[in-house]
Amino acid sequence: MRARNPFIVIFAVFGMGYAGYPYFTLYQLREAVLEGNSERLSTLIDWPAVREGIKEDICDLVLDDPGQPVMKNQLPAFGASFVRGMAGNAVDRAFTAETLVAATRLGSDTLQPASSPKDGMHVTWAFFTSPANFRIDIVTSGETTPIRVDMELHALTWQVKRVSFSPAWLERNPLHI
Repeated sequence: MRARNPFIVIFAVFGMGYAGYPYFTLYQLREAVLEGNSERLSTLIDWPAVREGIKEDICDLVLDDPGQPVMKNQLPAFGASFVRGMAGNAVDRAFTAETLVAATRLGSDTLQPASSPKDGMHVTWAFFTSPANFRIDIVTSGETTPIRVDMELHALTWQVKRVSFSPAWLERNPLHI
């Protein structure tokens, strides 16, 4: 019976470390934003993947607008690629580690509608969606729909792979294309 005890202890320690690791990464993200450490943010966030997801959200918002009538002679492929190109350029400029740091320092409404990261943002949900995926819902002041942040475990490192803003947030915070 004694031979099992070390394995149980090792398994329990490993399990607690695994379960706590994404929360520690979330803490590191928070500290990097508060300190204005864009280098650290670049390692914690997969910026190309995040920007790609935001581009998809913007295209979905613009191209799937139910208020616009669909005409027979429309060129949807051209329109979609045009919108994607315009949104892509704006998102590439607006969503970087440096602009995130600048936005939180200046209280900018472009990336963060809250007045400061300490006062205006709080986590309402943070838990695993699968063994290698972790979801965080963040509510900012004046918002009812949370910003959804998805992290993935890859090569033993948790990294932000997707940030989803509500359509209402995207409409209120234009990228100035």
